[in-house]
Amino acid sequence: MCFRTKLNSKIIEIEKAFNATFVEPELYTPQEGINGFDFLSNPVVTNDAPGELLFFNWGLVPFWAKNDSLKKSTLNARIETLDEKPAFRNSVENRCLIIANGYYEWQWLDEKGKTKQKYLITSSEEDIFAFAGIYSHWQDPATGKSIGSYSITTTQANELMSEIHNNKQRMPVVLHHRDHSAWLEGASHKEFAFPYEVNLKAQKV
Repeated sequence: MCFRTKLNSKIIEIEKAFNATFVEPELYTPQEGINGFDFLSNPVVTNDAPGELLFFNWGLVPFWAKNDSLKKSTLNARIETLDEKPAFRNSVENRCLIIANGYYEWQWLDEKGKTKQKYLITSSEEDIFAFAGIYSHWQDPATGKSIGSYSITTTQANELMSEIHNNKQRMPVVLHHRDHSAWLEGASHKEFAFPYEVNLKAQKV
């Protein structure tokens, strides 16, 4: 699972890392902690506009939804069943890169999770990385506004994350930089399920 992320790099650093330009740089605010349940807009690169950094809301709302209430359950999407779930199956080919410096996870220190240890998870390979994401465009019936939204794909936990996320045994799909284009251009999503993985590191916070 992945409900808390971090993105505090400078705009110029993000643009360089993804060879893309912020369309609305004034919307960007560096943040040590981004809470998915706030459903805020965050920087993404989509397959429709690979040279642009756009702001989409976290919590995918499928185009057919009557309202946006589904976003509460679409912060994450299991990559193994993307093409099976009604909320996601129409967005399997709508690929995006979700920009981050890290994400947070809590290790249960007792059976019921009453005591937890917080960790910051980062990539061992690069300071700024991307989660494999899917997205949708939904038209708000109240305002007529088109809203872009996304979900972070998750997969089976690797050895490190099995120890840390020990109650759910899941982790977000972090992409190798070399695989950004393959994800955006529609490579089979199943190729990015575990054992596909990036070297991660964790520190207590």
